[in-house]
Amino acid sequence: MSYNQELNVALLAVQRATLLTQKVFHDNAKGTLSKDDHSPVTIGDFGAQALIISALRHNFPHDEIVGEEEASSLRDNPSLAEQIFTLVKESKLDDASAEDQLGGPINNLESMLAAIDAGNSGGGAKGRIWALDPIDGTKGFLRGGQYAVCLALIIDGDVKAGVLGCPNLPIDDTAPISADVGAPGKGVLFAAVQGQGATSRPLTRGTLASAQKIAMKEVPDITLATFCESVEAGHSSHGDQAEIARRLGITKESVRMDSQAKYGSIARGAGDLYLRLPVRKDYEEKIWDHAAGDLIVREAGGEVTDAEGRRLDFGVGRTLRKNKGVVAAPRGCHGAVLDVVKEVLGGKR
Repeated sequence: MSYNQELNVALLAVQRATLLTQKVFHDNAKGTLSKDDHSPVTIGDFGAQALIISALRHNFPHDEIVGEEEASSLRDNPSLAEQIFTLVKESKLDDASAEDQLGGPINNLESMLAAIDAGNSGGGAKGRIWALDPIDGTKGFLRGGQYAVCLALIIDGDVKAGVLGCPNLPIDDTAPISADVGAPGKGVLFAAVQGQGATSRPLTRGTLASAQKIAMKEVPDITLATFCESVEAGHSSHGDQAEIARRLGITKESVRMDSQAKYGSIARGAGDLYLRLPVRKDYEEKIWDHAAGDLIVREAGGEVTDAEGRRLDFGVGRTLRKNKGVVAAPRGCHGAVLDVVKEVLGGKR
């Protein structure tokens, strides 16, 4: 299958959601709440999830959706819910036909709350399931750093299409990787369909811009590689990753960046390696934090596995409970990187 409709809807839905997230990003009052696990959630998370799920339900009413947020806290806070609904109503693409393709605006507050709550699928290995992270890297979003709006289609446990909207990355695919935020109004959409390669295109406020193919860089000398990792030490073991870099002979400092913007950055050759190693044995990665990026890197010529060399398994629910850690690298050097990862982690057992 070509998945042309799915890709087009996903691209437009993510692009429209970034209009809202960028508005919130540049506003000092981000309406932050704290979830049960103490992780932050902003009005941008809720608004982006509502917009994207509304578009998915309009086009694919029978598909399931695994979304990060749910609306109970908004039902308990009517003023915040109204604030978000105002933002949602204002977030429209400039192109009328593109808006129509997404089903147009959300009509009322209850419809918005229902859309947010529709991301309640348990995931699994059967059927068509969308994995959505409305703002991946919320802490980066709050501190003025990198973040991504992430959407992937999983069919029978296999990722078929993925889109990343990265409003703070430079449009130029040849720009060196950096955690710095680009100039206002910049931003990039990464996308991939299984078996069709990966692309990037500038974010716009209306119709989709022209796409160009992207590919990971060859790394003939691993000592010259650039690797990126998460900013938050609670998400990824910085100490283990530093030791892996040392054993590989990499002397350049790592680039610490929030969100799946890391996947997009290495997919277009701006960086080379992405390591996300477990900080504790019981931690389970969420599928929405990796599904789109995993496919984009693999379609750009990379390899993505866990720390044991297994492919990431998106068919076991809302988490990657069969996997520990993430190792993403160009195919030509992934094996060498993985060997050192196993050495370092094996030495701790």
